[in-house]
Amino acid sequence: MTRSFIIAPQWIGDAVMSEPLLARLAARGEQLSVGALPWVAPVYRAMPQVHEVIELPFAHGRLDYGGRKRIAGELQGRFDAAYVLPNSIKAALIPLMARIPRRVGYHGEGRYGLLNERLPNPEGRPPMVAFYSALASTESAPADPAEVRPQLHLSDVTLAAAMAVAGVQHAAYWVFAPGAEYGPAKCWPAAHYAELARLLWAAHGLPVLLLGSGKEQALCESISAAAPNACRVLAGQTALLDAMALIAAARGVVSNDSGLMHVAAAFGVPQVAVFGSTSPEHTPPLNPRARVLWLKHEIGLECSPCFDRSCRFGHTRCLVEITPARVVDALAQSLG
Repeated sequence: MTRSFIIAPQWIGDAVMSEPLLARLAARGEQLSVGALPWVAPVYRAMPQVHEVIELPFAHGRLDYGGRKRIAGELQGRFDAAYVLPNSIKAALIPLMARIPRRVGYHGEGRYGLLNERLPNPEGRPPMVAFYSALASTESAPADPAEVRPQLHLSDVTLAAAMAVAGVQHAAYWVFAPGAEYGPAKCWPAAHYAELARLLWAAHGLPVLLLGSGKEQALCESISAAAPNACRVLAGQTALLDAMALIAAARGVVSNDSGLMHVAAAFGVPQVAVFGSTSPEHTPPLNPRARVLWLKHEIGLECSPCFDRSCRFGHTRCLVEITPARVVDALAQSLG
């Protein structure tokens, strides 16, 4: 059996989109250990094909050469192959220092010598599932993302525990994920989320759970304040594993293009994904029950997708002009 070590990406959405790669590797008999930063490690624990998750204690953006060398020493002799998913030089250091004989990844930042099997950097922004899946074979074309989709799995016990803490029952609540780590140009307006919460509460009487990180707690509080009785703010109060469980058991999910959008897609729950500055051609929610709202072609926005953190023109029309009523209709289609 080939023992393989995966250096995981640092973002939740990218971690989810790497699942088809891991499924391909496991299907051909590789035993998979994943080295992941603590905030994405729960995603890999929800992949049954992963034998072991090793948390890497590195701060975002730091080299921490000594720490990488120490971990490499602990891994030395354990693995036959390594797959380095991030494109940075520092991500490729541990497999090299651990003397893992086969080291696979993209050329990235010029990783001559660090990797001994390198794919050329693709042009533009390819679909991320195909981007990662191509690493399963450096001699074949990337997998067609239409043929595979990420899938995550959690036990009924984990789902029940998260719902009990939140005080909700299976499929008897909605989830909103109104934030996005990348920046405000990805975020549907808070006032629109509040109006959507009011509409859903009036129509169904089911609570809306507002999920996100601690950075998004104030945003969620503002949405809740504008939708009295409809919302419960869990942003900053819920570990990622519990947030994933609440998403998996929800009646439906509404989000921006974010990591939690990909989590919802991987659980196959009904969802509406609102896209602004980014593109569903690059990071779509691969879920047959997903409905995507993106106005690039509909209102002729030449600036879309800009991939900027903030709208350079200050109007964010790509998001503002997606009405709450339209999201209600899309959610109904997803549920149907």
